[in-house]
Amino acid sequence: MTRQVTDHSEERKESRDRCLHIRAGVSLHHCLCTVQQNLQKLRRKKVIIIIKMLTVSALVCAMMVLTRAAALPEAAHENGQPAKSHPVKSSTACSGRWSEFSGRCFHYVPKAMTWAQAEKNCESMGGNLASVHNLLEYHEIQRLIMSASYDYTVTWIGGSDAQEEGVWLWSDGTPFNYRSYGRFNNFQGKQHCLQINYGDDKRWDDTWCNVRLPSVCAKKP
Repeated sequence: MTRQVTDHSEERKESRDRCLHIRAGVSLHHCLCTVQQNLQKLRRKKVIIIIKMLTVSALVCAMMVLTRAAALPEAAHENGQPAKSHPVKSSTACSGRWSEFSGRCFHYVPKAMTWAQAEKNCESMGGNLASVHNLLEYHEIQRLIMSASYDYTVTWIGGSDAQEEGVWLWSDGTPFNYRSYGRFNNFQGKQHCLQINYGDDKRWDDTWCNVRLPSVCAKKP
């Protein structure tokens, strides 16, 4: 009788041990599954964050490209066909602050001066106030101004009709064979010097020569 009781006790103990092992195994499996699920969630969150960061970076780059592209209208021939654009560049022939295009060296002078003072300043650097001979060249000068001043600043170039009203000459002696859209009304009979980037449409305009403006100089390499 005593042996039977002992056997029953041992069986109950073994049964309890098996239950504990099973429960422990289930709990461990549940914990492992929970940990794995949390790791997967973290990975998904990291991937989402990385995708968001890449998307934002791509949008910023696209905005920068579009802003630069919209900063200046493309040059065009007189017949409306697109003209090939040549970026402003420095060269050994046009060293220091000078940039080369169209076979000449150009330099933007931010200091505001009268037309005569600006011309004299250009001469002191071996050049003259810039002359313009075609639309592409004019747009390159505008690019130079924008690059230096971050705006289409109203600026002196080398045109003047001070010698005779309506007869425009370049201060460097080259033929005045190109004229951009502008207003040449000689207001009050005293406007004889040429400024560019005037008004909302950034046109050419005759104005008083004693107005103080920045200027663009040009010289041969």
